[in-house]
Amino acid sequence: MKRREFNGLILAGAVIALSGARMAWAQSGDAATDAPAPDVPDMVQGSPDSKVVLTEYASFTCPHCARWHETVYPQLKTNYIDTGKIKFIYREVYFDRYGLWAAMLARCGGELRYFGIKDILYKTQAEWAATDQPTQVVDNLKRIGRTAGMDDKTVDACMQDAAMAKALVAKFEATTKADGIDSTPSFILDGKKYSNMDYADLAKLLDAELAK
Repeated sequence: MKRREFNGLILAGAVIALSGARMAWAQSGDAATDAPAPDVPDMVQGSPDSKVVLTEYASFTCPHCARWHETVYPQLKTNYIDTGKIKFIYREVYFDRYGLWAAMLARCGGELRYFGIKDILYKTQAEWAATDQPTQVVDNLKRIGRTAGMDDKTVDACMQDAAMAKALVAKFEATTKADGIDSTPSFILDGKKYSNMDYADLAKLLDAELAK
């Protein structure tokens, strides 16, 4: 089964057009801002000082990514991330405005809540993203925000942050171009790019890096 593929530059322009570069979240919050671009930190788990760094590129609306996070990520987290063996970096890819909105929701909870919200988004992907009605997606994401302990006012404020939307897309463009990412999920390990893989194959690669 083919992984989801994209053209980075074309897609980024499409995402900006879809969001109006101002996030048409619930048909509101469309005021642009001239404020300096906000910082978009990498979302990191594991040991920040580990010599082995695994970077995943994934989209919250990618079914293959959801499957990987259901079957492979839990084992990776238990055996390599939680044990401090590796540093794991998660980078978002945006195929569509829904994926961008989901990323903004996850970041709304801050670093402490981010990975928990990420897990919910992937686990319930077939529910919150399975509609072509933007307003329904908005309601679905707000429900996830409530589950994560945020109220609607907080979520609305995050989702209407035009500067953050633009900064997220700009970083997405820069990182995917730098690493040559053209499909998801993709992984960077020791400067090399790898495609979707099962846990056994990933563990072999990680163990080889750790043994160096």
